[in-house]
Amino acid sequence: MKVFIAGATGVLGRRLIRQLRERGHAVSGLARNAKNEETIRSLGGEPRSGDLFEPNSLARAAEGAEVVIHAATAIPVSSKPEATDWEMNDRIRVDGTRALAEATARAGAKMLVVQSITWIARPADESAFDEDSPFHADPSIRSTADMERIAREMGARSGFRTVILRCGWFHAPDAVNTRAFGELLAARKLPILVSKGGKSDAVWSLVHVDDAASAFVAATEAGRSGLWHVTDNEPVLSEEYLRELAKRIGAPEPRRVPAWLAKWIAGESAVNFMTASTRTSNARFRRDFGWSPKFPGYREALDDIVAAWRAENFLGLGRKAAA
Repeated sequence: MKVFIAGATGVLGRRLIRQLRERGHAVSGLARNAKNEETIRSLGGEPRSGDLFEPNSLARAAEGAEVVIHAATAIPVSSKPEATDWEMNDRIRVDGTRALAEATARAGAKMLVVQSITWIARPADESAFDEDSPFHADPSIRSTADMERIAREMGARSGFRTVILRCGWFHAPDAVNTRAFGELLAARKLPILVSKGGKSDAVWSLVHVDDAASAFVAATEAGRSGLWHVTDNEPVLSEEYLRELAKRIGAPEPRRVPAWLAKWIAGESAVNFMTASTRTSNARFRRDFGWSPKFPGYREALDDIVAAWRAENFLGLGRKAAA
């Protein structure tokens, strides 16, 4: 199978190239500069130049592809992101998706696979939810809702299959947010956020990026349309996750800080994100594709993450292990 990936050099895209090539598929990836071209080649893919917002150049880049994967994002890296920091990511989700869907049709590809997020359907009362739950009302997810709608409508109109894979929170040794967690915990700058009642009851549904990639590969090979949630098997309390990561890297016990106070330091959007529950499940994806994650829970994922950090001496963990 021939697969074209937009977002090929991202934390998910790099794994997609590697896993697809391991299964014998031909892979090309959108490259916007020489560094991206080198990365794609090093993983066994073919770099293709193009503009993510220009359908004609994307159609040329995707020429010959049977499947197009939209894994492009521009997540802000600031510890206190402003609304304007999300503008490029919103544009990628809306204008980029529209251009990719049009390019999918022009290139004659049979399927478009789109990376989305589970918390687009998080209920206001933070109860459990699934693929049938309605969109959350928060304006911050509007561009993601538009992305899913554009992909489905253009697929129906142009005759290609559309797959929406909503992923839980990514974590991996090279994931920016995971590394930031490690750095902040080591410096004792990432507290456990508690409500006015002293509770820290946010529940996170996570997925190791290796498993997210394997889910994309499974969906790509199956060739069916639909919407699925991709997470590990074990939602975890945010407090438990942060304590476990801190312990594994030899960091001090995280402080407990009122969420209202943290908003003054980190900003309301960051605190709301950290304290929101995303109670969902991979049950439908596991049933429909016979898939199971290599890292079924956060403990196994943290084993992998911290082992990789030791190998690269991130946070000085290699020196600690040697001692």
